[in-house]
Amino acid sequence: MIHKYKLVDERAKDSMLPVRTQEALGWFQLDNNVYQSNTILKGGLSNNNSPHGLPDSSEAANLTAVSNATAWDIKLVNCTENSGLKKKDWFKRMDPRFHQFVLYRHCKYFPMLINHPEKCSGDVHLLMVVKSVIEQHDRREAVRKTWGKEQEIDGKKIRTLFLLGSPSAGKDSKNLQKLVEYEDRIYRDILQWDFMDTFFNLTLKEVNFLKWFNIYCPRVQFIFKGDDDVFVNTNNVLELLGFRKEDPKVGGLFVGDTISKAVPIRNSQSKYFIPKELYDKPYPPYVGGGGFLMASGLARKLFAVSDDTELFPIDDVFLGMCLQKAGHAPELHPGFKTFGIMKRKVSPMNNDPCFYRNLLVIHKLSPEELLNMWKIVFNEHLICSKRIILH
Repeated sequence: MIHKYKLVDERAKDSMLPVRTQEALGWFQLDNNVYQSNTILKGGLSNNNSPHGLPDSSEAANLTAVSNATAWDIKLVNCTENSGLKKKDWFKRMDPRFHQFVLYRHCKYFPMLINHPEKCSGDVHLLMVVKSVIEQHDRREAVRKTWGKEQEIDGKKIRTLFLLGSPSAGKDSKNLQKLVEYEDRIYRDILQWDFMDTFFNLTLKEVNFLKWFNIYCPRVQFIFKGDDDVFVNTNNVLELLGFRKEDPKVGGLFVGDTISKAVPIRNSQSKYFIPKELYDKPYPPYVGGGGFLMASGLARKLFAVSDDTELFPIDDVFLGMCLQKAGHAPELHPGFKTFGIMKRKVSPMNNDPCFYRNLLVIHKLSPEELLNMWKIVFNEHLICSKRIILH
């Protein structure tokens, strides 16, 4: 991989936008005390009493103010802990693993290490936005060769971006950062922020991307947002958008694999564990983060709402909270299979290419599985008994 990235054409290097690097990625100076962002830069929501519905006047004013920005305006991280929370009884009772991110949940926006505002130049029909981490270069390669390939189909321009944070603690951060910079010089499709790439910090990717989109993408029509281990049938996605374009409500489009009436998981061994002290009511409807579609107008509305909403450790649920606060509900679509075609992993249907030909999004596949399935699904000799139209 290192050898490959070192073969970048020198002339191409000269034409690249400058990339800002830091000596100590993943660490931040907060009022003369150094904290490791792997654990502190996360979010939580304990008691949000904001009424549901459309953004209030302060949110609308904030959206207008930020809309006037012409560039990313976060240059430094200057964020101190909310020490007053330490005196709260609910904070003392809460699982200590959540203490630091609750103390710093108000830290939302961070400096950019790599930026590509030119991705949104001109009229972009569909912006493919992919959550990834630095080490998963093989997944990004597979996506670029398949559903993330930048192209124009029937006059509809498709562009792709990968969202990254900084290397996590205990990793060779300097070399990993150099590798991702080489990768970006080749493909120019990475947005990177100066916070650690951890599970809880996925919510930071949501809010920082929404802010970035609001600044740089006035002429993008739709966004697909998903993981780097999903299969996306680009043709079917475009067909769905073409069908919905005549719908007067298309400006509020938010469609995916909707989860309703879910409740927080209390098993402390689970990846998705949420203590009662942090959130003690059912989740609002939300979509599985493996992949979903939304209209650009709604994305701007979500930015206004998210700017005034406390972060939550699970990014899918956080976006559901923002949708509810904005007065929208996610739409369930049978073509989004973010838990596999069949939840029983051993089912042969999960590997049937005819299902992949007719669906929109399937989770999850390894890079090798994605590349192989893509070749099979789009092989003109593949014969399937019936084509299902999923509008």
